[in-house]
Amino acid sequence: MEVTTPEISVIIPIFNEEASISALGQELTESLGSLGKTWEVVFVNDGSTDRSGELLDKAVDENERFTVVHFRRNFGQTAAISAGIRFARGKIIVPMDGDLQNDPRDIRRLLDKMAEGYEVVSGWRKNRKDPLTKRVPSSLANAVISAVTGVRLHDYGCTLKAYRREALKDVFLYGEMHRFVPVYAAMRGARVAEIVVGHRARAGGKSTYGLERTGKVLLDLIVVKFFLSFMTKPIHFFGGLGSLCVIGSFLSLLGAIVFKFIPPDGPWGPFRHRDFLGTPLPLLAVLLAAIGILMILQGVLAEMVMRAYYESQGRDPYVVLRVRKRGDSHRCPKP
Repeated sequence: MEVTTPEISVIIPIFNEEASISALGQELTESLGSLGKTWEVVFVNDGSTDRSGELLDKAVDENERFTVVHFRRNFGQTAAISAGIRFARGKIIVPMDGDLQNDPRDIRRLLDKMAEGYEVVSGWRKNRKDPLTKRVPSSLANAVISAVTGVRLHDYGCTLKAYRREALKDVFLYGEMHRFVPVYAAMRGARVAEIVVGHRARAGGKSTYGLERTGKVLLDLIVVKFFLSFMTKPIHFFGGLGSLCVIGSFLSLLGAIVFKFIPPDGPWGPFRHRDFLGTPLPLLAVLLAAIGILMILQGVLAEMVMRAYYESQGRDPYVVLRVRKRGDSHRCPKP
């Protein structure tokens, strides 16, 4: 029997969502069935300890378009989405939450926007049905992420997004990085859009995300910014910090010398120190010099690792859109 590649793959991480699985499966079947496209749903059971795994197996037995991937234990949402992408076969990947807060009917709207020429379409929960304690930190985090990365989205935390499979090529997810996939895609030249999607109050179960996630997001943002700006030139990052430390060391040493030779009867006389070690400036100079040299050496090591990363795997630090020669009819599209 020939296995056809579905046009759409919906990926849903599940962790203790037994109250939502039955209704979610029914809504997905109705919404995806109305699209007129071939589709599949990949559930990833992220080590649930309730009856979620049992209910997912039952759903798979009842619907041949459903697939479930069971984890041995809880690995987190990023790992679940990464596994879903690995096992999905569709040309368009649509991750969404499994708690019924995302509306499967919005998948059609994501696809309609993607048809305008975008590789990534992100959902924006404009009228979010979550408590203020979750909305305020999320809004602040979204503003910071947009400012740092340059990819302007209102809602990085919304799981409901649509990706063309090509946009996910060479995107590897670790830690809590799933919310930054649009940034990685944009880094490789993908066109990113955002649309308002519906958001519903949680019907059952318990949210597994709290305020502690904000700190993790900000730490992940540092990693993302490094990849965005210094992935192919890490010496500029580490060498720049190291150079600042060396300059600070020189200024500290110069200040110690100046304080030693200040005229005692001048306006700065009270700051004079006959003993060269009478101020902490010499020790600060030594400390900054050591840190600066170590940072520069770290940059050299990072350059070696970066070159080994690209050269050992045959990767290129660029993405080619199209090669055109004289006489070709297809010109490069406008950005």
